[in-house]
Amino acid sequence: MREGQFSRTALGAAGRRAAHQVIDGARVFDDPLALRILGPDADAAVAEARADPALRGLRFYVAMRSRFAEDAARRAIAHGIRQIVVLGAGLDTFAYRVEPIEGLRVTEVDHPATQAEKRRRLAAAAIAAPSHVVYAACDFETESLADALAASGFDAGRPSVFLWLGVVPYLTEPAIFATLAFIGALAGGSEVVFDYSSMAAPIAGGGRRRVHEIVRARAEAAGEPLRTFFATPALHEKLRAFGFRSIEDLDPNEIVARFFPERAARSSEGGGHFVLAGTSPPRAATA
Repeated sequence: MREGQFSRTALGAAGRRAAHQVIDGARVFDDPLALRILGPDADAAVAEARADPALRGLRFYVAMRSRFAEDAARRAIAHGIRQIVVLGAGLDTFAYRVEPIEGLRVTEVDHPATQAEKRRRLAAAAIAAPSHVVYAACDFETESLADALAASGFDAGRPSVFLWLGVVPYLTEPAIFATLAFIGALAGGSEVVFDYSSMAAPIAGGGRRRVHEIVRARAEAAGEPLRTFFATPALHEKLRAFGFRSIEDLDPNEIVARFFPERAARSSEGGGHFVLAGTSPPRAATA
């Protein structure tokens, strides 16, 4: 991010979620607030998506990513988990759509500039923050997530679920591992959902390579370049070292098969992965 500016990649992801509602009829991911939170930027996001067919794959990737994460969060809530943390929340609207169950706490963590911009847009769209929403400002590269959460009233002894979407590729390895180590060590047990890009060199297939190049070029233009790619076995080894015992990792083919089972498989080399990793997995504390 450029100094003093909110995240442009967060704005781009919000635009793709909004375009998915209009162009694709919310086929994968239904977000009735996606257009409202964008305000005047919504029309431009939809028009851009219509004008460039190459963005279709990226749009569905963002929609599937949000669906995967929210399904995990809602399952956890159904099983009694009441502490959800959205890391790098951007213009995500999960906290404003989730059922306001007693005891629920959804903490949104983000860079101060991005968080301020989101709150401005929420106010402009007349989207009220429910009582379960808590804001914690943090720069993942330079500040302690543990300190930011502690200051917001986060209880490390309660089971927690973390949603961390569209952030990992833009961080350095030390910042990523510091966050995962913190989550994995929580006394109350934890799950984390995040996406990552596998090694850039092997990305195969014209469509996937084209999407990768679009993302890379736009991120660099926004001053938020892609920084980190992982080899899947090495990442899993790190996750286990951090205390995660269950690891569900969907490669590009498996992502498509999950949401579009009728489609034929293609090469799975390179591209975005979705991960759901748990330490226990977390369970609700008993009285």
